[in-house]
Formats: sequence, structure tokens, C-alpha cells
Amino acid sequence: MYMPIKKTKYVVITGGVMSGIGKGIVTASIGKILQSLNKKVTIIKIDPYLNWDAGTMNPFQHGEVFVTIDGVELDCDFGHYERMLDLQLLGNQNITTGQVYYEVISKERRGDFLGQTVQIIPHITDEIKRRINLVAKRSGAEVVIIEVGGTVGDIEGLPFLEAVRQLSLEVGRYNCLFVHVTFVPFPTHLREPKTKPTQHSVKELRSIGIDPSFIVCRSENPVGKGPRRKIALFCNVEERAVFTLPDLDVVYEAPLVLDGQGLGQMIPEYLDFEEKKPELLEWKETVDSFKNFEGEITIGMIGKYAELADSYISINESLKHAGAVLKRRVNIDWVNSEDFEKDPYAIERLGKYAGILIPGGFGARGTEGKILAIKFARENNVPFLGICFGMQLATVEFARNMAGLEGANSTELDQKSPHPVICILPEQVNVKNKGGTMRLGGYTAVITPGTKAYELYKTEKIVRRHRHRFEVNPEYIQILEKNGLVFSGRSEDGRLMEILELPNHPFFFGTQFHPEFDSRPAKPEPAYLGFIKAAVERELKTKIIEATS
Repeated sequence: MYMPIKKTKYVVITGGVMSGIGKGIVTASIGKILQSLNKKVTIIKIDPYLNWDAGTMNPFQHGEVFVTIDGVELDCDFGHYERMLDLQLLGNQNITTGQVYYEVISKERRGDFLGQTVQIIPHITDEIKRRINLVAKRSGAEVVIIEVGGTVGDIEGLPFLEAVRQLSLEVGRYNCLFVHVTFVPFPTHLREPKTKPTQHSVKELRSIGIDPSFIVCRSENPVGKGPRRKIALFCNVEERAVFTLPDLDVVYEAPLVLDGQGLGQMIPEYLDFEEKKPELLEWKETVDSFKNFEGEITIGMIGKYAELADSYISINESLKHAGAVLKRRVNIDWVNSEDFEKDPYAIERLGKYAGILIPGGFGARGTEGKILAIKFARENNVPFLGICFGMQLATVEFARNMAGLEGANSTELDQKSPHPVICILPEQVNVKNKGGTMRLGGYTAVITPGTKAYELYKTEKIVRRHRHRFEVNPEYIQILEKNGLVFSGRSEDGRLMEILELPNHPFFFGTQFHPEFDSRPAKPEPAYLGFIKAAVERELKTKIIEATS
């Protein structure tokens, strides 16, 4: 009996009109819908910038740096993918201009092209396709979703669009689907959506040989049938293939919104799947948990990138995940740590928060303000969570104020400190290049039974992701522990401190790793769940005291 050869299917997401409109959310949403159709999916993100990866980019400009389990620093969109699809993606699933050109030039220098003139087409486009095919083959996915970063019309994105155009021809009509995500503005003075930017964006895309089958209209408000009909007519797509995705209070609702307009039923038709109704009931229950609350709490997030929420997006989402499970809306106040350095009395305002969190970071600016915030949390029994740099500063604060080590600091901040309780990893001492050279990716932490960490994780070994160069100085561990600090998690060889805690505190917890990268909407990471649980308990106690006073 003849059995047709199963081919990998591709869904390519492009963006138009402007950047930052939520292509990553649309990409993850389509992945979620495909999962609900029992398809194994994976995602590739193309970033047209010349950087090799996102590791050396300023969070203020580019948002959070996400780290894969295999230790590659990537765009924050990978966090959206992993959280929504509950996947662990790998570093080779991010393709940048820097990687592609470096590989092609390296081959040219070795003589691999046998004297050919090296050109954008075919050499650059072939390298892009090679990387796409490599991910498809290794993942074994039935559908590979490719998000092309940037905006159609950007000069740096042209080779990638040409590559996916060629790919669509090579795999055939029913094996590649193009989805174009555009921004539809609602000018206040006109009180109606304007479709012209979308028309021009699709015209630009079609001019390079790509005809989108679906158009997703991102906007502040839903785009009505009239404007969608106009977009369909002028962009040469079916009217039912124009979808509207307005701003949402709960970002995880996006797959439900798109599926409610028929996207889940149209994908099998366009990709020649066995038609089946998407099963998103469980996902709907998860989304509902982010809407139905029995109360709310406010967490004070202390950092120097306070003005840009995307700098801490994985942390923000992890707090919300924990809150949803505990039926509490988690509000986050971003507090600039430099405020406390300018006015030490301003620290008292931290008393209004149910919990205090110090996230990861680099550099000396704002660190003394963070240390003051940690001291306040410790002395006033406010639940505290320190992530990476936050854990290191918690060690510094404890060393100064509880262990009597005057002038204690990290050598990252003060190389002349008399007590360098935080120092650079030995293997990092002679490192010159900054990109991709930190302690990155998943490492095992061994947890001590009988500790808060063991109570949270309920196991003696966990694997979590790291991104740092500095560690607790082994020479000071004994004196710190003698004065009451507990290092409840260590590396497998016992050399590196992974978790710290204070036993006689409602919740004082620090992790050298980044637990937020492993948090999921229905499965909050234990460190965050424990932190929010303690914060809820503090809030309830505060209300009882206020009611009886």
C-alpha cells in the first residue's frame, strides 16, 4: 500500500508597519493552536541584527535577555514561546545576521566555495535555509514556526525574507503558510481604524515574492468587519483569513481570541492536515485563573531598569503565574534603587509592599540602594526574593550588617574591598570577550534536606539556568554560615553556592540561578510560588492588624 511521505510543514510569521506589535505573541499563539491539534511544533526566531546573539545588548534598548537550557542568550520572545508552549528551546533556534555572515565568511576563508564569488544569493540565503533545516531535522517537529524579526521593508531583513520565499517553493504549496502581522492604528481624532499602512506593508511583502495567506491585525481595539473586508480586498487574501487581535489584559488569552475567529480550523485546511477542532479547554481554564482573583497584593521590584518593564518580563510573568495559582492578582511597582541612595529615608516606603524582589543585573549603579532595600526586608520581616545579582547583594548586606565584615562587597563593584564576599569565578578571570562567555545555561543544584529550599522544591536535585560571572567567595562561607546565613543549595561539586536563605525569617530567599526561565502559566516555579505565598500571608496579617487596631 502506498504511504505518502510526510513532509515538515512551515508557518512563517512576518511583521509590518512597525516593530514591537506582538509578533512573538502571535507566533506563540499559533504554536499553541497547533499543539491543540496534536501537532509537535518547534519555533525558530530570526533576528536580522548584526550581533551574534542578544547577550551584549542593553536591556534598556532591547528588553530582557533570555537564556536557553544549553546556554545561549536570546531575544525575550523566546520567553513567550517557552511559557506558552511549555517547551525548552535551544540556542540554534535563534538565527541572526551575525551568525549567518560569520559562517559564510569562515567558509570563504577556508576555500569551501572553490573560488566562487560569494554573494547574498545563493550563499547567504543557502546558509539561512541550512540552519532552518537543521532545526527542523533535529527537533523532529511536524510544524516549524519561523518568526522573522523586524519589519518588512527593513534592509537587513531582505536576505531572510528571500530565504523563506525560496523555502516555500522548495517544500511546496501545502507545506508552507505565511502569516503577516500588521499594526492597524486608531487615530483619536478620526475614531476609526486606518487600513492603509497594512495595505502598503502587504504590497511591500508581495513585491519580494511573498503572498501572505493570513493577516493578523494588531491594534488597541478590535478591528471590525468593514475594515477587515477592505484589507482582504486590497491585500488579496480571503476575508475569513483576516484576524483581529486587540490589546489584552491577559496575554495568554491570545490563542483563544484567534481560535475563536476560526484560525484553528483554517490552519489544517491551508497546510493539508486532517481537519480537527482545536482542543483548548484546558488552556481556557489556565487563562481564567488569571482573571478570577480573591484578592491582590503589590510587590516592590527594585532595579535600575525600572522604567522598562520588558527588562524583567520573565520575572513579571513568573510572579503572575504564582499569583494565579494562589488566586491573587499580583501588582508590580518598579522602584528605582537610586531613589534610596539620594534619600535614605525613602526606604520606609517599602513597608507598604507585601514582598520585595531584587532581580538580576550588572554594574555598580544603584547597588547601594538595593542593599538598603535588602536590609529593610531582613529587619522588617518583609518577604524577600533575590535573583542572581540580588542573591549576591543579599550576601553583601548580611556580611556587612550581621557578620561584622565592614566594607564587604563584590569585586565587580569594588576591587579594593577588604572583604570580597562575592568574587569572579576562577574560570572567568582571563576572559576578554564579553559575548557568550558567562556561566550560562542549565546546571544542577543540590539542595539540603530540612531547608526552605527543600520544602519548596521537594527534591535534592534541580536543574536551573544561569547567567553570571561572579559567585559567593568560598573563603567567607564559614563565617557567613556561623552568623546564621544558610546556603541550602550548592553545585554538584559543592564549590558554588546556588541558594541562600534565612531560617528565622518569613521568607528570605536568594538564587544564583534564574528560576523565572522555568516558570509556566499553570506551573509556577517553586521559588516564586513560595515568595508570593509568603507575601499573601503578610498581606493577610497586615489586614487583620489594621482591622483590630
